[in-house]
Amino acid sequence: MRITGYRTMFTVQDWGRVVGDVNGVFDKGTTTVPIVVIDTDEGISGVGLGPHTDIEAVFSAIDGEDPRAVTSLYDRMLRRTFKAGHAGAVFGTIGAVDTALWDIKAKAAGQPLWRLLGGRDRRVPAYASGLDFGLTDDELLTAYQLYAERGLRAAKLKGGADVDRDRDRLLLVRDVLAAAGRGARPGLMLDANESWNRKQAVRHVAELERHVDLVWVEEPVRRWDADGLAAVGRGVRAAVASGENLTGLEQFRPLLAASALDIVQTAAVWGVTHFLRVATLAHSHDLPVSPIGTTPIGLVHAATSIPNHIGSELQDLQPPMGLSLDMSIEDGAFVLGDSPGLGVELDEDAITALAHRPEATGKGPHIRPERAGQRLVADSG
Repeated sequence: MRITGYRTMFTVQDWGRVVGDVNGVFDKGTTTVPIVVIDTDEGISGVGLGPHTDIEAVFSAIDGEDPRAVTSLYDRMLRRTFKAGHAGAVFGTIGAVDTALWDIKAKAAGQPLWRLLGGRDRRVPAYASGLDFGLTDDELLTAYQLYAERGLRAAKLKGGADVDRDRDRLLLVRDVLAAAGRGARPGLMLDANESWNRKQAVRHVAELERHVDLVWVEEPVRRWDADGLAAVGRGVRAAVASGENLTGLEQFRPLLAASALDIVQTAAVWGVTHFLRVATLAHSHDLPVSPIGTTPIGLVHAATSIPNHIGSELQDLQPPMGLSLDMSIEDGAFVLGDSPGLGVELDEDAITALAHRPEATGKGPHIRPERAGQRLVADSG
């Protein structure tokens, strides 16, 4: 079997509501989902969800190769783009191609990826995460009631601007999940998306902990600030989670050396091979891992095969437009199907008809506010 070509396209995730975090929101309630498809001479194609920045250079590393040599091809892609490949969108392109190669490998073997990777249980524990910073209280309750109806008993909220507001929202969601769980105490997490400095993080979380038992606080300070993450960890009861925006094992090394992380995270966009390697590194430090992403199906498959998975992020309950997934949400878990590969089917005609292209926008969670980490008073706006 040989790799013969690639195709790229864009579709849309329609949330039906405002989505975002403390850094900004998308008012239209839609987000772009880039897709990479890798084709072979045997008619088997693989799908990866992620960017296609500099795809020509990345693809040149695997063109004509046997796609089943996935991990070797992953390193080959990194070498081909070594001056840009360990960061940002190019690393995401490598991750999307890597996931597509795993899809091909599992399809060629006639197995779902979770089985090929050595998973025993198709059920993967999940937690709810609604990208909910811009929601009103009523909208927040409606969103998390839907998660509760699917058996979710743990939730991560976006926050970081106003400690009183964060407390009230956490308590609202706690009550929704507790009622659905017949009074059982739910797990609650808060994601600050790198919006604090060290002392702000400790003061904010310590105040919240007077009212709410937090499982973890996520990205309280900048992703690379090993000393700062460690200082936050010493100052609060909650675990410190981070890592979704780290690209390459070398970026995790100083954080693990400083005992800066309690929960090691990886983003779905960086690919299956990256996740498996990070999970092994975390396991060597007796740390759990947690996948992050809107449609993290590749990492959900991979999570079945590792010993230190704590829970995977569940954001939207519907797949992006033009995609169908052989996966359901039942009793608080992702439940993977038996379709060979990832279990992702593309309706390319529908995606083409959409004719979607990313829009340049001056607001959203991808833009860091000018005063992030420098506010003297709460920013209730």
